[in-house]
Amino acid sequence: MDAAIEWLIDPYRFEFMRRALYVLLIVSIVGGVVGTFVVHKGLAFSGDALAHSTLAGVAIAFVNGANVSLGALIAAVATALGIGWTQRRGRVSYDTAIGIVFVAMFSLGILVISRRTSYTPDLFSFVFGNILGVTDSDLLGALLLGAGTLIFVAAFRRELVMVAYDPATSATVGIPVRFFQYALLVLIAVAVVVALKAIGIVLVNAMLIVPAATASLLVRRIEQIMALSIALAAIASVIGLHLSFHANVATSPAIVLVACAGFAVALAATSRRRSTLPAEVTPAPRGADA
Repeated sequence: MDAAIEWLIDPYRFEFMRRALYVLLIVSIVGGVVGTFVVHKGLAFSGDALAHSTLAGVAIAFVNGANVSLGALIAAVATALGIGWTQRRGRVSYDTAIGIVFVAMFSLGILVISRRTSYTPDLFSFVFGNILGVTDSDLLGALLLGAGTLIFVAAFRRELVMVAYDPATSATVGIPVRFFQYALLVLIAVAVVVALKAIGIVLVNAMLIVPAATASLLVRRIEQIMALSIALAAIASVIGLHLSFHANVATSPAIVLVACAGFAVALAATSRRRSTLPAEVTPAPRGADA
């Protein structure tokens, strides 16, 4: 028992591990809330695009000596608004608009990086994540952005849920559907930036999608999905953080792989439960009584 307790508390003797834990809990809360809408609306590609588009803002800010987190936020929000504008004005499909704006921003980031003659570890830490390098200012920035996101969702929860479920009906009752569709994209962009330093561009979308997708297998109500998604993300974060400390492996992929393992278990359990349902309680196909 003493050995188990020591195994649990030993990492947090170090300040950098405590900061890592704090920022991961913030990422879990924000990702759980926003990720629920991402999964429900089928916006996984949006999250991936917004994560990769931040490379342009990070690179430009880094080269010019500016705040890279602010650069990432500006790039992500600009991409989110650009996707919505392109889709509406260009009369192209939503995924086409995402693809166009995403590759433009990502290519801009690569172009800026290619002009530097030396390898820049600080810049590439945003690509692969550097949870153990989180500073107090990073933690404060994540806390402020996360709080702003949660306040907005709490203030407009009814409108966001209605627009997510039924945009047509929402418009008929006077809800500004276009505004909240843009707002959802911006929320995804902010959630991406909150997790960027901790998880990295490559894996940030996984923490938006995997916990929420796992929760959606187990519960149905949107509030329940949010709560369970937060819990699952936090559990995966803590387990992954401990694995990285004790097994000396990279933190970000360890966290994501733990989350994916949880999804696999939930998928297997729910699939088995459906397959063992008695025939008489299996819902009949629509129109079977006709």
